[in-house]
Amino acid sequence: MSAPRIRPAVIADIDALDTIEKAVFPTDRISRRSFRTLIDRPTAETLVAEAETAGGGVAVTGYAMILFRAGAALARLYSLAVAPGQAGRGIGRALLAAAEKAAMDHDRILLRLEVREDNVSAIALYKTAGYRRIGRVADYYADGMAALRFEKLLRGPDRPQLGTPFYEQSTDFTCGSACLLMALARYRSSAFLDPVWEIRLWREATTVFMLAGPGGCEPFGLAMVARDHGLEPEVWCSTEELLFLETVRDSEKHRVMELAQRDFRARVRAAGTPVHTEAFTLDWLRARLAEGHVALILVSGYLMMGKKVPHWVLAHGDDGRHIFVHDPWVEDEVDETAADAADIPVPYAVLDRIARFGRSGLRAAVLIKGKAPHV
Repeated sequence: MSAPRIRPAVIADIDALDTIEKAVFPTDRISRRSFRTLIDRPTAETLVAEAETAGGGVAVTGYAMILFRAGAALARLYSLAVAPGQAGRGIGRALLAAAEKAAMDHDRILLRLEVREDNVSAIALYKTAGYRRIGRVADYYADGMAALRFEKLLRGPDRPQLGTPFYEQSTDFTCGSACLLMALARYRSSAFLDPVWEIRLWREATTVFMLAGPGGCEPFGLAMVARDHGLEPEVWCSTEELLFLETVRDSEKHRVMELAQRDFRARVRAAGTPVHTEAFTLDWLRARLAEGHVALILVSGYLMMGKKVPHWVLAHGDDGRHIFVHDPWVEDEVDETAADAADIPVPYAVLDRIARFGRSGLRAAVLIKGKAPHV
């Protein structure tokens, strides 16, 4: 057979898909009815590989099915199968690459999948393609076999050259100061990329407490510290209310956080730092990035990494479809590296959704003005 050609599946492919399904999977098969439903479903995409046969005909040699959850930034590779006897022809690799492209075309930045723990060849394919294991689910399949869960951050072939160094936060609570370090390294000196500076800036900008444990940073504190260290900041905040206090039950903690925030705001205004009591927009962010600036953006930690905490990321690039962010939080426990957390291409709609925190939908950013990256 010739090299595989990938195309969207149509209803006429169901016989071939059903044949492959029964030949490849002893249990947990997709039914003919489900194939028919999923081929037509807007939140799913089924791709088939086909190649010319020796007799001049065309045969379906494999398929991949991707599911898209509404409102989410990730896609799921629901199933991938290659017809028996077709191994070694690059069909699985081609289908996987096409599935990743389909996910990116739907503005997804992550592709996740489950695979049988005993499927050695499939696991090797995913690892070779850059997927990392993120978990194991016991007794996942009908025959009792466990599933391994894998994930890949999708970047695409056209990754822009961006001039902001990446820094991984060294504690659970220093995302804000880590983002500020990256801005300082871009506009002032790479010497700021040091844990001593990370903790020093956190001490200067912290709200003292959070829901539990050490405090996090809020926009006025970050802006104050940015100016103290030679940067030109600008605050955008969708409310005049003090921040992160609605769930604080301890009266002493509430009082200390309130005093700290009032002090930050007074010092920011005394320094003449511009303050905008309104929510920033995506168009505003894109325009500022085009001017050579960067922005510390407050995002929902729950939507970004599954934790109900405010979280800061650094927006520093735009390619016409995505805002590129450095996320200082690197999930070492699932073998994530700095390469996974740097230059994440976040689709516009996704960033617009995650750049809010709490029931009030707080929207906050600290713009750091600059003309060109530090050399």
